[in-house]
Amino acid sequence: MQLNWYPGVQKRRSPHYNERPSGCTPSLLVVHCISLPAGEYSGNYIDDLFMGTLDCQAHSSFDSLRGVRVSAHCLIRRDGTIVQYVPFDKRAWHAGVSEFAGQDNCNDFSIGVELEGTDTTSYTEIQYQALAQLTLWLQQQLPSLTEERIVGHSDIAPGRKYDPGVGFDWDKYFALIR
Repeated sequence: MQLNWYPGVQKRRSPHYNERPSGCTPSLLVVHCISLPAGEYSGNYIDDLFMGTLDCQAHSSFDSLRGVRVSAHCLIRRDGTIVQYVPFDKRAWHAGVSEFAGQDNCNDFSIGVELEGTDTTSYTEIQYQALAQLTLWLQQQLPSLTEERIVGHSDIAPGRKYDPGVGFDWDKYFALIR
């Protein structure tokens, strides 16, 4: 199986990834959210973070990101644009300390998709459409990626993470992929 890049999207090659464990195929989709600075949706700060080039002096809230090495497979911007940073067959560094169905280290077996937003605000209609299209494509490639194996970051790191948050309409999203 060749599972690398989602067709037709902007590709940026983050240095923040590595190989999945031998024989490990992605079987979990993790939905996240991100904005830098928090609640601001313009600029290239997210891209800079995932590419390892974030100027931590550009905003006072970036101090905590100094030295952080993080990535997601994809980012869906507010306008629905999808940027892919890591091939799907590789392990992006998005989940951190995490557990799903008794298995820890979710980065090993998951695909991470970031929505540009915060865990307290609503997402745009076009983001739902883009996420649904991406999800359906991934499900064609990975039949084990069922609705039960699509979760929020908050589900795999409860108490530590809250995204995609109360602004994410799971019913709307699942209706789009059924």
